[in-house]
Formats: sequence, C-alpha cells, structure tokens
Amino acid sequence: QVQLVESGGASVQPGGSLRLSCTASTGTSGQYIMAWFRQAPGQEREGVATIGNDGDTSYADSVKGRFAISKDNAKNILTLQMNSLNPEDTAMYYCAARSSYLLLQFRLLASFYHFWGQGTRVTVSS
Repeated sequence: QVQLVESGGASVQPGGSLRLSCTASTGTSGQYIMAWFRQAPGQEREGVATIGNDGDTSYADSVKGRFAISKDNAKNILTLQMNSLNPEDTAMYYCAARSSYLLLQFRLLASFYHFWGQGTRVTVSS
C-alpha cells in the first residue's frame, strides 16, 4: 500500500508558475508509474502528466511545453512544475501511482492507477 500526499497548490494569477509535490510513503522506484491528474468542478478527472521508472514521460496536449513532471527516487517525491498558468488550469490536482508496468499510451487514463492522494487545489485567476 502506497500513501501519497500532495502539496504546493495555491492561487496564482494568469501567467504565473507553481510547483506541486507528491510525497510517497514508500519507495516508488521499481515498477511504479507515477502521474498527475486534475479535476475541475463538474468535469471528469483528466491525466496531466506521467513518468515511468524508465523515465518515459507523457503529457496532455493542453499542458505540453508548459508543465514538466519529474521524480526523485531517493526521496520518493514526484513533482509537477507548472508554468504559464491560465484559468483553464484551475482544478484539484491529484498524484497517482501504479505498481506495475503499463504501456505509455494508457498512462494518462485514471482507471489504470491503484493509489491516489487527496489532492491539492490550484486556482488561476486575476
């Protein structure tokens, strides 16, 4: 069982930046695949970015070039650097982990993840 705790959510103005962190209770450097999802009010949860133990990353089209996912295996910390934020990025952001291999093409789908954090809120508004 992996427990995930997100932090770093805040209110920022359009064009601003935020760095989200997710701390795992146990090592996730083996077969684990880690990801960030987000869910805006009234909308489905959507995949934002994912990183595997092989270092492969994948991003939603809406955040490519603006967001960057990274993982520190020694500290069990997953991060999401978010730049050039806009109001459409407003959502609850969740960290997720999967304990076995998954083809890259499926890694932004929420149903494939086994463990979830409680979320951290990001609000982008002027």
